[in-house]
Amino acid sequence: MRRLTDQEGQKLRQIVRRGSTSSVRYRRAMMLLASAGGNRVPVIARLVQADEDTVRDVIHRFNEIGLACLDPRWAGGRPRLLSPDDEDFVVQTATTRPTKLGQPFTRWSIRKLAAYLRKVHGRVIRNGREALRCLLARRGITFQRTKTWKESPDPERDAKLDRIEEVLERFADRVFAFDEFGPLGIRPTAGAGWAPAGHPERHPATCHRTHRVCGTSTAAIPSATTGCGASTAARRVR
Repeated sequence: MRRLTDQEGQKLRQIVRRGSTSSVRYRRAMMLLASAGGNRVPVIARLVQADEDTVRDVIHRFNEIGLACLDPRWAGGRPRLLSPDDEDFVVQTATTRPTKLGQPFTRWSIRKLAAYLRKVHGRVIRNGREALRCLLARRGITFQRTKTWKESPDPERDAKLDRIEEVLERFADRVFAFDEFGPLGIRPTAGAGWAPAGHPERHPATCHRTHRVCGTSTAAIPSATTGCGASTAARRVR
């Protein structure tokens, strides 16, 4: 080991005498002082209860960068298996109903979600069930009961929903409001699915009506002072 400067020797003795909040710095300072005192590597290794290769590495690092070798170089851990885009894709898939993705079931389980992600065309995501569960929990997605449930009889329902979702994604400042006036027979049947914590998926009441109803829809831009809307004629539902 190279000769210590006065400042280096003073700093090392200060760390050893006063102790250090870091046990790594304390032990490495002892290694350097012992080596500067003429002790051989096996003796230093027994003194600090460390491997001989560790002592040699500390001495070599000191010769290269000085007292900066006292600070440990912590490893970054295992590389991430999922990129931020992959995590967003997992969350988007978990919060999308399986039937919309062509799956023959109505809700995701962790096992089904993991199996589906492994088979996605062009974007294979291989993560274990526990890793997926931790990811969803970290992003605030929990398994919840749906507040109300219905299946719309409208044959163009999926196309209309796709159009609304497309507009919401492309134009974040657009607001849609839908309402229906008439006799309401709310008979919810609970479902379940993955959704952001505190924001369960919601569905309107049943579609079946025995009297006249009137539906309205409105779209507005918050930055504008006007909006546009449409109202369907009253009809009798049988």
